[in-house]
Amino acid sequence: MEIILWILVICLAVYVAGRLVLACLGKEDVVVDTTAPFEKAQMDAQSIVLKKKLTFRNEGGSCATIMDAITRPQLPYEQYDAIEARGKAEREGAPREDDYFEAVLIQKKGDRNGEDVLHIFAEVKLTARKGLSLKDALTHMVDVPIDFIWMETGRTPWHYRKVRFTLTAEEIAQIAGVTLAKD
Repeated sequence: MEIILWILVICLAVYVAGRLVLACLGKEDVVVDTTAPFEKAQMDAQSIVLKKKLTFRNEGGSCATIMDAITRPQLPYEQYDAIEARGKAEREGAPREDDYFEAVLIQKKGDRNGEDVLHIFAEVKLTARKGLSLKDALTHMVDVPIDFIWMETGRTPWHYRKVRFTLTAEEIAQIAGVTLAKD
């Protein structure tokens, strides 16, 4: 009986020591900088692709993994039906034609000369509808709220996080070289 008690005490001590070590190491803490402006990536008579560079940093004490990322423009046809808006998330230096987002690690704060960042582009493709040219459709454009959603994990269970930013009608018009109508 005494041996079983000692085995239980040792198991409990190992468990508590392990929890203390993990608590001291810390968890991942991914933050994203959304201040970069949108830029024109491609444009033709019917569509324009706009990109925004998002900079991800891990401010936590352990490695993090971004397992998926989605750019979701919020432009329903009930709000404005002359433009179709489609989003895509793409890692810098790793373009893909199949819209698949490949998982990537972000090292903890302090690794790699004190800075490890990940750049992901939030791409939005605006395509004219209803037989309009892109320039005609953009003259009456509205603001486009965009949700950028990513799946993240590390020492915590996987979870989704989201940031929201807005692609304004004025930005779109300036980048596309059109003048907004004064409706």
